[in-house]
Amino acid sequence: MQIISMFQEAMIFAVTGAQDYSFVALFSRADNLVKAIMIILAVSSVWSWAVIIDKTISFSILKKRATKFEETFWSGRTLEELDEGLAGDTHDPMARVFSAAMREWKESKAMGPSSGADLFGARERIDRVMGLVVNRELAKAERGMTVLATVGSASVFVGLFGTVWGIMNTFRAIAEMQSTNLAVVIPGISEALFATALGLVAAIPASVFYNKFTSDLDKYAGRLDGYTDELSAILSRRLGKRA
Repeated sequence: MQIISMFQEAMIFAVTGAQDYSFVALFSRADNLVKAIMIILAVSSVWSWAVIIDKTISFSILKKRATKFEETFWSGRTLEELDEGLAGDTHDPMARVFSAAMREWKESKAMGPSSGADLFGARERIDRVMGLVVNRELAKAERGMTVLATVGSASVFVGLFGTVWGIMNTFRAIAEMQSTNLAVVIPGISEALFATALGLVAAIPASVFYNKFTSDLDKYAGRLDGYTDELSAILSRRLGKRA
């Protein structure tokens, strides 16, 4: 009996060892539904990495441009000189906020001496214009974040669905062949677990970088809001002197 048992184990090892467990082989042997899930997860992973690379470059450029503009803004030049120096070259969000505020300030200045109510209205218009520009710029900076959030939260569950479906197919094969040896079980389980692995590969980077970019966006939003408050205070003092 021991010899027979050893012989059976050797046969099982020979059958299972002959199987190809490369990624391509696991994909090719999988059920059509599991294949579709694997393709979706692979595309999601590539898409999320494209967004990650794009956002990494974008936030790096935003930080550098913001630092450069702040250095120029606090260099001691007058607002008029800064506005003339920009001359419509407003690649940086802070520069666009500045240009919009200066345009509104010039229009208010052109009206001549004003009452307290007019000054209050001018300040409100300037703040409103800057607020609109800030919201628009933050919306631009936030583009692509939804993709990372979706991939990070959904990929694991999509992969698990593929795994469950693959395991169900394995159980069907066991029932049809009426055998629970490794030659029947291992290939199906391997294909099923491969779907989970793909889900994790897609979800983990997306989740990590989504949290990082959310933090970066919050910091940049605070920086932009701080500059807006400073510019609003400077223009308010200018309007007060004009009264």
